[in-house]
Order: sequence, then structure tokens, then C-alpha cells
Amino acid sequence: MTPILWAFLLYGAYGNNLENCKKYNLDFNLLAGDPLMAQIEDDIRGDLAKLGFTVNTRLLSKPDFNAGMQQGNFSLCFTETWGPPYDPHSFATGWFRPDNEAHYPALDGMEPPMTKSILQTMVSDVVKKKTELARQQGWTAILQEMHKQAISLPMWSRRMPAVWNRRLANYRAGEQQFDYPMHNLLVVSGSNTVNVAPGAQTGLFVTTGPMDPHSYRPNEFFISNWMYEGLVSYGPDGTILPHLATRWTASDTADGGQEYTFTLRSGVTFHDGAAWNCAAAKMNFDHVLQPPLNDLNFHGWYHLAKHTKSWRCDSPSSFVIKLAAPYYPFLQELSLIRPLRMLSPNSFKSGPSTDPKTENSCPLKWSPSVGGTTITCVGVRSFIGTGPWKFNQKVLRPDGSIKELIFDRNPTWWGTHGDVQKIVVKQYANSANVKAALLSGELDMVVGGGVLTPNTVKEFQTQHQNTFQTKLGPPLMNTIIVLNAARPPTNDIAVRRLIIHAINKAAIVNTEMSGIEQVADSLFPKDAPYCNVDLTPRWDYDFEKARLMNCPVKTITTTASQEESDNTILIAGLVLGIGVPCIALAGLAFWFGRRKGYSDLESQMLEKQKAQKAKEMSDTVGIPNSTV
Repeated sequence: MTPILWAFLLYGAYGNNLENCKKYNLDFNLLAGDPLMAQIEDDIRGDLAKLGFTVNTRLLSKPDFNAGMQQGNFSLCFTETWGPPYDPHSFATGWFRPDNEAHYPALDGMEPPMTKSILQTMVSDVVKKKTELARQQGWTAILQEMHKQAISLPMWSRRMPAVWNRRLANYRAGEQQFDYPMHNLLVVSGSNTVNVAPGAQTGLFVTTGPMDPHSYRPNEFFISNWMYEGLVSYGPDGTILPHLATRWTASDTADGGQEYTFTLRSGVTFHDGAAWNCAAAKMNFDHVLQPPLNDLNFHGWYHLAKHTKSWRCDSPSSFVIKLAAPYYPFLQELSLIRPLRMLSPNSFKSGPSTDPKTENSCPLKWSPSVGGTTITCVGVRSFIGTGPWKFNQKVLRPDGSIKELIFDRNPTWWGTHGDVQKIVVKQYANSANVKAALLSGELDMVVGGGVLTPNTVKEFQTQHQNTFQTKLGPPLMNTIIVLNAARPPTNDIAVRRLIIHAINKAAIVNTEMSGIEQVADSLFPKDAPYCNVDLTPRWDYDFEKARLMNCPVKTITTTASQEESDNTILIAGLVLGIGVPCIALAGLAFWFGRRKGYSDLESQMLEKQKAQKAKEMSDTVGIPNSTV
């Protein structure tokens, strides 16, 4: 048999033949209307097809996507961690909330002896730990177990891009997804009004929501963050920083709980001139945590509400919060953009005297009634906080859609401002229009994800650097593929590992995202609190390993004289994973080098025989081997 013919026979038996692969069918749920994710799905489907997988992609509307995710009707499904300050504790808590997120059904199929119930206990226990060491040990065990189960395939870490005209300077990325600290900006030239297109929950900004600080969607995070402030803020590496409180102390109580005493910042006023003091802080807590709003039905991921037992004013500048039990993420959750940011007492329905039971600031659609306790939600009457920016007006188009929002600098803000006087939020129909507005000078700045495509961000970074500054923030949250361990065929951990090894996520990041994001190898970004853990074995892309796992080579009958040389080529092809051209070259090299190989082999055999004889002689006369 000629070497070239043998190489092609080998390739036919292994390189491009799926007959030997075990066949699997996967249902991949994907949100319709996202062209980037559709491209990524195509890459994933192509990777898996090389190993005999058939991927049935289901492009679903948002309601259908959520329903399929929550009910476990999927093999593969994208999800995303929540980023700081939510990770890791809030996201992990959400795993055990029905109808919340893809991990809830997927974890029903965990490999024994681990179960979802045991994992839930591990998460519940770790948030009660008082020391840094105990917390780290608890989270290490949780992360190692989740890694071992191979249910979550981390794909990439998202970084929030910012692109701004070089007439501006001193922008620094925020520490949360929708944290855009525009107050740091300095104007190098031109107008002190900045036109910006910020990333929103919808990607491109569309609507404001009711703009109160106490409720959720469709309220926009970035708007709340500009106008409202909390007791504390989230800093680099998870550090909790003073904000409307300048310091705090924590102490254990006789009943097993804890008390936090906050010293409030003096001299602060709301945008309407109302004083910031303990009465204002207590009023906001009275409304946000008024029973039954402290029930997890309203704050399912937010366990501060569950653990906070009472609050009081010891003085106009001293606010005390009592916890029923130790809960280390308490300060972390106080730093969230919602729901415990501070609203002016004058913005409540009936001003400072507003009753939290009969005129609660909660949105009208809630109307909570639990266990015979009912409160009336009436919303708020104005949007007044203490933050660096004051809401001015909303400009509408003839069809009622928002054209722009205008925010004015808060001249009495207690913090340090740059020299921007006004922010105009511009609304655009698509990313192409945003790009055109930047290039024309109509728009000064883009901040946040989902506004420009990755390719466009890369273009500004590499082709327009003379006019624009481009900056990528730190990794904030990880995009993950959840592998449903409770539904065949991904209920088999070997299949889950096979899928993980088969998907080339580095190629996806480089090709589809222009290298803007970072390849992820852990459930949470490494700089999330307690998440810098070395997880082994590494579930890296390893196509050759995946192919050996799922596509065993069929036996090729050979003659005895061919067996040694032919098996040598076969093993080389399997282990090295070389393609047809390389195999052909290997075959030729082996063919022409065979004579030399046999000669070398004979020489090696002679040397071995000599050594054996020498050993026998040394054993007989007692001469050390080293002297022979």
C-alpha cells in the first residue's frame, strides 16, 4: 500500500467521517431578533456538527424564551450572571427560585451525591458567615461543585465599552453595568453640554419607565444612578465605600442578629432643597420594606428585605438598621442602584406625611396583598434625589416616542464635579445611526453595551483614534450556556463535558466580537468577591479530546508487515489531530525513512543486549554497574 493511499484511507476512516460518532440531538433556545447571537449560535452549531451533534435551534420571542428557560424545555440556553454588586450571591440565590432562570430546572439533574437541595443549603449558609476566610471557603466549595457538575459553560466576560470625542476627557468606567459616572468628565474644547447615547436594559435606549428609585423594569438603571444615591456605593474589587453615610459600625445583638449604625453625611440636600437626614432615610425604608413588600415575592433575589427586621433614628444623623441574623451581603445590597436609593420626602404622594400603607411609593401594578396584609401602591409624584444630575425634561417626537432626555448638573451636590453642565440623552433607532451621529459630531459619546456592535467599537478603537477615545471597562458579568442536566441527552455528564470541549469560544470571541470581550473560564468573573478560585480540571476547548471521546476510529484490517508502520501513522493522526495534507506528508516521510528507522532500531537492540550482559557480569562478580 502506498503512503499517500494510506493517508487518505486514514482520513476517510477518521478525519471527515461521522459514521463512528455517537449521534445526539440538542434543542438550543435562542432569543429571536438578536443578529449577533444568531451568528454565535451558527458557530456553536458548526462546532458540534463536527462531532455528530444535530442542533435544533429554536428562535423564540421573549415570553416564549423565558417560558422555555424557566420550565426546563431546552438542552442549551444562554444566560448571564448579573455582575457587581449582585455576583456571586444574588445570582446564586436565583438558582433556587422557581420560574426565574435556566439553572433552576437544570440543577435538578446534578450528579450524586450532590443535589440541588444540598447546593441551596451551601448558598444559604455562606451568606451568614462572619469572617472573610469562612466566606472564601464557602464560595470555593460552591464554585468547585458547580464546575465539577459541568452544567454551566462560561463563554465570555462582558466589558462595557465607552467611545467619546476627544473634546472630552477624564471618563472612568463605573463599577456596575449601568454605572456611567458622567460627573467626572472634563471639557477640553467646545460646548459644556454633552450628547450621549447610553446603553440601556434594552440595549439602545428606548424609554424611561416611571423614574422612581424604588421599583424595577422598565425603570432604567442609568437614570436612577444619575439622580438618586444610597447610603453606600460599590467600589473597585467589591470595596464598599461611603456615600450618603460617611461611616458605619456593626455589632451582634443578644437575639443572634446584628445592628448596623450609619452616620449620615451632613450638609446634603435633595434637588428640591429638602434636607437629607435620618427622617428621610427612614421614610424611604418605610416604603420600600413595608410588609408585605419585604416578602420574597417582590424581591426574590434581594435577601436584604428578608433579613432586615427593623430600622430607627437614634438622632438626625444616626440611622440604625437591625438584621434578624448575620447577612454579609447586606452592605453589598445597599450599594445596588435599586431599590433602596433615596427619594426626597416631597416626592412621595402626600409629601413627608405620606403613609406607607395607604400611599406607598410602589408602582401601581403591584397592589400587594399577602396573608391578610394589604397596602395601596400609588407611585411617586416627582423624581427628586440627591445625585449629581437633576432631571430637566423629556422631549417627545410627534408619535410619542422619546427623542431625548435632558439632565442638568446639580450645583449643590456634595461630591466632586467635572465641568459638564448638561447631559442630553439621545435616542436612536439602530446602531448604524449611532455610529453616523458620532462621526458627524452630532453625538459626543457612547457608553455601555448594546449600543454599538463589537465590530464598530473595534473600528473606533483602531481607525478613529485621532478623533475618538475608546475604552473597555473591567469584566463585569459572564455570558454562559446552561447545559440542562435534567433533560436527555445533556443529563449525561459525559455529554456535557463533550459539548464543553467541542465549542471553540476563543474563536467566537475573536470572530464575532472582534476580540472586544474576554474568553471566560469560570462561572463568575475572577474579580467578583470570593470568585478568584482555580478550578480544575479545566473545561477548555479541546476538539481532539472531544473527537476521541465521541468518534472512535473504526478498525482497518492490515497485513502483519503493514501493522507496525500503519499503526504508527494512525496513532500520530489521532494524537496530533493533523489534517489530510499533514497525514500525507507524514506517510511519505515514514515511507522514505523506514530503512533508517529499522537500522536505528537494530542498533538500539544491540545496545540493550550489551547492557544486559554487563549487568549479568556485574551481578556475578560484584562489580558496580557504574564502572562497567
